[in-house]
Amino acid sequence: MKLQINLTQIKKLAEEKEDENDRFRVFLKQQDPDSIDALVHPLVAKITAAVDCTQCGNCCKSLMINVTAGEAVTLATHLGTSVDEIKHTYLEESEQGQLIINTIPCHFLSGTTCSIYEQRFNECREFPHLHKPHFTRRLFGTLTYYALCPIIFNVVEQLKDAVGYSDSGSFQKV
Repeated sequence: MKLQINLTQIKKLAEEKEDENDRFRVFLKQQDPDSIDALVHPLVAKITAAVDCTQCGNCCKSLMINVTAGEAVTLATHLGTSVDEIKHTYLEESEQGQLIINTIPCHFLSGTTCSIYEQRFNECREFPHLHKPHFTRRLFGTLTYYALCPIIFNVVEQLKDAVGYSDSGSFQKV
């Protein structure tokens, strides 16, 4: 299957497949989670290797990123400034002490690439989180970003094929 990487086309297809994806989510919840992980993880590895995220950067343009206190210290050191300055300039802190990047798109996005790539935050490193176990427990979040991320879009579409899913209602149980 040819990978779809054109963001305009992905967005259009995502709109067309919104109801289908809702039904697919319900279908996946009825499957054995370990069997789904066994199908998803090889797809993720193959598709991630084929998609150049630096040509996209859409996640950096559209996601709210949580930052740990340790990551704020690392960033301050990298930028040669104080943690207080990092918090003032780049982060917002909740009353509970949770830190998030204070703007979307991310301050550190330069074109379609990350200007602090080696020091990027763990949430950025882990996105789109498809390599983690328990794929079926994260379906709502995954499908939320289906229209925004070529990796998610292609993994979901190839997973439909892998499980024999048909939106017409005929499919095999995994």
